[in-house]
Amino acid sequence: MINRDRFKYLLLFILVLLILVIAKKPLNARADFGDFAGDSDYGDSWDSGDSWDSGDSWDTGGDVWDSDDDDDSYSDSSSGDSSGWTMGELFFTVLILAAFLGGGSFLINGKNRSGRPGGDQPRPMGAKRTAVSALKPMSEFSRLDPGYNEAALRERLSNLYVQMQEAWHNRNIESLKPYFTDAFYNQSEHQLDLKRKQGQTPCTERVAVLEVTPRGFYQAAGMDHLVVTVRSKLVAYTIDDNTGQVISGDRSREKFMEYEWDLVRKSGVITGQTDKMQSVSCPKCGAPLDINQTARCPYCGSVVTINNEDWALNNIKGISQITR
Repeated sequence: MINRDRFKYLLLFILVLLILVIAKKPLNARADFGDFAGDSDYGDSWDSGDSWDSGDSWDTGGDVWDSDDDDDSYSDSSSGDSSGWTMGELFFTVLILAAFLGGGSFLINGKNRSGRPGGDQPRPMGAKRTAVSALKPMSEFSRLDPGYNEAALRERLSNLYVQMQEAWHNRNIESLKPYFTDAFYNQSEHQLDLKRKQGQTPCTERVAVLEVTPRGFYQAAGMDHLVVTVRSKLVAYTIDDNTGQVISGDRSREKFMEYEWDLVRKSGVITGQTDKMQSVSCPKCGAPLDINQTARCPYCGSVVTINNEDWALNNIKGISQITR
C-alpha cells in the first residue's frame, strides 16, 4: 500500500526543489543589442535549409515509478483508508512528476526530448513584420528624395549594427546616441542598466551582417519612417560577473538573427549628393570627428550629438532567431 502522507511530502519536496532551481538559474538571459538573442529560438526560418538538428533522444534516466512490487495497490476513495491514494490523487501526482522531469528540464535548459531549443513544441512567434499594405514602395520614396542612395544606406546600417553590438558588450552605449531617437536611446539604456545591476555582461563575437534590405516607408506626424530588414549572424552569450561563468547562450554556436528596424527623419529632407557619414567638428575642442566611426571626440572625450535631420533608429523588432 502506498502511504499517502509519505508521497505528499515527496511531492511537496519536488515542487519546492523545482521552484528553487528555476529561481536560481537566469532564464534566457539575452546577449545581443536590445536583448533579442537568447537560448530559445523563435520566429519563422528565413532560409530554405533544415533549421533543426534532430540529435539524440532525451532520456529521463529511468521510469518514474518502480513496479517491482506486484502487491502494491491503490485504495478506492470509498474505502476510507487514509494509508492509500485515490486514483485521482495518483494521477495528479504522476502529472506533477512528469512536469518536473520533462517540463522542468525544458524550463531550465530551454530543451526537451529532442535536445533542441523548443524541441517538439512549435517555436514561439517572433514579432510581426510590418504589413506590406502599410508600406509605400521604395521607388516612390526615391521620387520624394532624389538623393537617396540604397547602397550607401546599407553600408551605413551594417556598420552601425556592428558598433551597436560592441557598445552593448562594453555596457556603454553613449557613443551611439547620435544615431538613435531620444526615446529609443533611453529605452536601450534602461535595458543595459538592468544588466549592470544584475551583474551580467552580454557578449557578442564573430558579428557579421548578411543582409540589409529596405522594405518600404510610411509617413506619420510629419516624419518619414523607413522600414528595413536586417539579417545577421553572431555568437551571443551572457556571463555572470561574479563567477565568470556563461549563464546563457553558447560560445561555440552561431545565431542567425532577423530584425526589423524603423528609421525616422523629418519629412521633406533631401539626402545630400554624397550619402556618406559626415565628418564634423567637436563643439568643445574643435577637433575633426568622423561620425561614421564614433560619436565621441578622441581628444577631449565629449559625445557629439548631431542635429542634422538625418536618419535615426527609432525601434527594433526581433523577427526570428535560429541557432546552429
